[in-house]
Amino acid sequence: MKDSICEFKAVSKDYSNPHGFFATDSYKIKALDRINLSVEQDEILGLVGESGCGKSTLAKIALGLESPTSGQVFFSGHDIAGFDKTRMKIFRRQAQMVFQDPFSSLNPKKTVLKILSEPLKIHRLCSKDHYEERVSELLQEVGLSERILNRYPHEFSGGQRQRIGLARALATMPRMIIADEPTSALDVSIQAQIINLLLDLQERHKLSFLFISHDLPVIQFVSHRVAVLYNGQLMELMPRSAFLQSQNHPMTKSSNYHHPYTSLLLNSVPVPDPKARAEAKKGDHGAAFNYRSDRYQDGCAFCPRCDLAVDRCGIERPLLKEIEKDHFIACHVIT
Repeated sequence: MKDSICEFKAVSKDYSNPHGFFATDSYKIKALDRINLSVEQDEILGLVGESGCGKSTLAKIALGLESPTSGQVFFSGHDIAGFDKTRMKIFRRQAQMVFQDPFSSLNPKKTVLKILSEPLKIHRLCSKDHYEERVSELLQEVGLSERILNRYPHEFSGGQRQRIGLARALATMPRMIIADEPTSALDVSIQAQIINLLLDLQERHKLSFLFISHDLPVIQFVSHRVAVLYNGQLMELMPRSAFLQSQNHPMTKSSNYHHPYTSLLLNSVPVPDPKARAEAKKGDHGAAFNYRSDRYQDGCAFCPRCDLAVDRCGIERPLLKEIEKDHFIACHVIT
């Protein structure tokens, strides 16, 4: 394995939710529960899971925008919780983000030149006289012309705005980029262009990516490894070659199987065959929500929806175990 650029060690995040508007007490919602995960050097780590499972919370914690309730986050081997103001500014330059909505992430009152010059000014990466030259170079890197320097975000298509967002992320010469569903707001043909651009930039600049998406085929295409989250718990971590493989029953001797939740997630991908769709629905016992019952607080988050669950699943949290090379599953049943 390569050295880690970003590492999560037993990271948990709780939020308080009041019982009512005038309530004086509240209950905790566990957004993340003891996550152990790392993004390696020059790697694209895909992160998948249902809405509300904690993907964006993990991204915010990785960037230092949220503090974990417990656990540690390391960047290049240093705990970011211990960064002073100077070290945090360096960290902000080395870790950047590409947002889901390319329009709302750009200031509508500023031209492209001003938008892309801002990180250069904040981090003092070049003199004011060279802003235009550097911005032109960034635009060329993402496939845009320097002739758009004085245009505003509303004058561009969604794909062009996302390219500008990528150029802004590249402006600080980062080591890691977190891409939070960067193609979900784009047309299919434009998605392919942006994905190919991301892969080209990753190879050219030796970047590390935490790539969050609901599009499972896209995750398989771009990622080196894939992590599966459910209700704040890490269910499975696998290489790309193991993702989207043919699904067999977990109790069989075949090595091509997944965590029961991963199987459910893969079966949610639309297929044209009605019989296959009906078969895929088996085992789904309702939408995900944050279980606060004492029965499940120490066990597997997926236990209430799992066909394979045993008594142990509700009272003991399963740990990730390696079932084959670089393929880890958190499940008491799968051995």
